[in-house]
Amino acid sequence: MNKEWNPGTICIQGGYTPKAGEPRVLPIFQSTTYKYDDPDYLEEVFNLKAAGHLYSRISNPTVAALEEKFAMLEGGVGAVATASGQSAVLYSILNLCSVGDHIISASTLYGGTINLFTVNLKKMGIEVDFVDPEASVEEILSKAKENTKLIYGETIGNPGLNVLDFDKFSTVAKKLDVPFIVDNTVGTPYLCNVFEHGVNISVHSTTKYSDGHAQAIGGIIVDGGNFNWDNGKNLELVEPDPSYHGIKYVEEFKDAAYITKLRVTLLRDLGACQSPFNAYLTNLGLETLHLRMDRHCENALQLAKWLSNHPKVNWVNYPGLEGDPQYDRSQKYLKKGSSGLLTFGIKGGIEEAKNFTKALKLVALVVTLGDTRSSILHPATTTHNQLSEQEQRTSGVTPDLLRVSVGVEDIRDIIKDFEEGFKSI
Repeated sequence: MNKEWNPGTICIQGGYTPKAGEPRVLPIFQSTTYKYDDPDYLEEVFNLKAAGHLYSRISNPTVAALEEKFAMLEGGVGAVATASGQSAVLYSILNLCSVGDHIISASTLYGGTINLFTVNLKKMGIEVDFVDPEASVEEILSKAKENTKLIYGETIGNPGLNVLDFDKFSTVAKKLDVPFIVDNTVGTPYLCNVFEHGVNISVHSTTKYSDGHAQAIGGIIVDGGNFNWDNGKNLELVEPDPSYHGIKYVEEFKDAAYITKLRVTLLRDLGACQSPFNAYLTNLGLETLHLRMDRHCENALQLAKWLSNHPKVNWVNYPGLEGDPQYDRSQKYLKKGSSGLLTFGIKGGIEEAKNFTKALKLVALVVTLGDTRSSILHPATTTHNQLSEQEQRTSGVTPDLLRVSVGVEDIRDIIKDFEEGFKSI
């Protein structure tokens, strides 16, 4: 497989190379287990001394092809697919943190991630300090503690749509000598290669743009292979693991130590693996990622321009819109486009937001994003409803905010549907 392929070619052909007489298209290996002829070889597989699939909770050929394709797209050394984006976020952190550890995170995150950090990580004894993503290096460093294990952020905040200042956050991570983890779901591996901007681990909800058809729940963690784990702060990666024959991950797997440990401990013990069928569907979606994202970006920009001139709109946020506060940063980190999400403030607040949404015929009220079909959501009463008003505002949510996931339909029809919606308020 050619490692110098461009992203569009990797989307289509990466991860699976059939041999003579094998299926041209990646098959679904819908099997929980695998047959071996030699017990000594199987023992080597269990000892991580030989390649092979033990059990589909840990690895599966269809899932492995998806993982390889993702690693190729982002230039990582390996990937682990999970049952959902939430499990990907959780595993990326639990692979490094345990009771008594500390994280610094940008405050502008998806509501489910904020809830994970403030409620369930807290129950696990892991403390999270949130920082304004526009804070200075010094302000962010002031949150650091001796037990700080990582820096966390999102490429494009959901739904605040702030573009992460990678240079600043990677500078903080380097000063603290801790890994930098970024959720690149909205950025996608096509629009933004986070490892080129100082990130060490990326996570995705593959449910969104990667699948692109709202058919398969999933997540993935990609290891950039670009962090020195043998720095005295990540002993579980360096010292013998008693749960796995005393193996030393850094010594045995070098740059792929992080992702190997995640697979053979967290996936093994906690079990939130991606199903072969969902991996198959996600792989099909990835084959058109480069084509879809170009159209998502084009449509979102046109809709943002149209909304900017509408008398019933208070404001519009889209990082690719000239004059937007995030425009310069978007041009720096998202050269191929600013993704398909935009937000706008509708005059009249929550009640008019609901009336507007009810009047739409083409654009559907849906609790997701990244679908080929356009959708709309009112985050204050849905995805961020569990947060206080202050927490909502901190994460970029205001009462008048409507989030639009702009699909790949004809933009004229999307605008026409919005025109009809505005007539109802």
